[in-house]
Amino acid sequence: MTSNAHPEELGAFLRARRAELSPRTVGLPADTGRRRVAGLRREEVAQLAAISTDYYTRLEQGRIQASAPVLDALTRVLHLDDDQRDYMLGLAGRPDNRPPRRTLQKVQPRLRRLLDDLNTTPAIVLGRRMDILAWNPLAAALVADFSEIPEKQRNYIRLVFTDPRMRELYADWESVAHTCVAQLRMEAARDPGNPRLAALVGELSLQDADFRRWWAAHHVAVRGIGTKTLRHPVVGDLTLDWDTLASTTDTDQQLVLWTAEPGTPTHDALRILASWTDTGPARDAPHRPPSTPARLEP
Repeated sequence: MTSNAHPEELGAFLRARRAELSPRTVGLPADTGRRRVAGLRREEVAQLAAISTDYYTRLEQGRIQASAPVLDALTRVLHLDDDQRDYMLGLAGRPDNRPPRRTLQKVQPRLRRLLDDLNTTPAIVLGRRMDILAWNPLAAALVADFSEIPEKQRNYIRLVFTDPRMRELYADWESVAHTCVAQLRMEAARDPGNPRLAALVGELSLQDADFRRWWAAHHVAVRGIGTKTLRHPVVGDLTLDWDTLASTTDTDQQLVLWTAEPGTPTHDALRILASWTDTGPARDAPHRPPSTPARLEP
């Protein structure tokens, strides 16, 4: 075994993935009898990957290290996407072996300057573990006043799971929260020995049953693009596209932007919210969105 391999986690990941597949999904004849396990059997995975059942069993039990060809075959058999394949390779000890960094992250100056100039686009900078490193006033008005949260607790996934207002804000809270867990799973594979990440997982596992269940499912994802529907208490329902831009000077920092198609009710609502918002520099200064205007219907 290589020193950075995590065979038990790899075995759990493989078991979770085969449990999601049916014989029909992978081209095997339909099984009319009662199956003792959900998804594919070990011998079926082994057959499709052209390896022995004993070899695959020992791999799931964490007793051997898989070769690169076997991992490629399992990627195909288990229908893994790119994110899942990267995660599997990380658990097998075969990805980039960059040493983990333990220093407290600070937002890159270039990203902070960019935040300062974004007056009509909500934006935040996320670091490792989805720590919130910086934000502009419109993001605070849209999501939450991050300055009221102690710096060491300023983490997006913690906010999603522990702040009841986030469940009200996101129309599809479950999808948002599940994606956050999958993103955190990917980060855990890149830096499995990070004590702050382990502490965050332990904290959320104790506090939330959904987090425990989704963490155990071993789903993985990376930040990218998407669309979210928000139920804002001031400007009403918003349908926002979100994009993630990675910093070239620090790939562990991502700028997340929320935008709307020009001419749509959401775009107009953002402009109204921006007009009520302090558009000063994107520092950690407190900001509170207006409380007196009536709710606007899109």
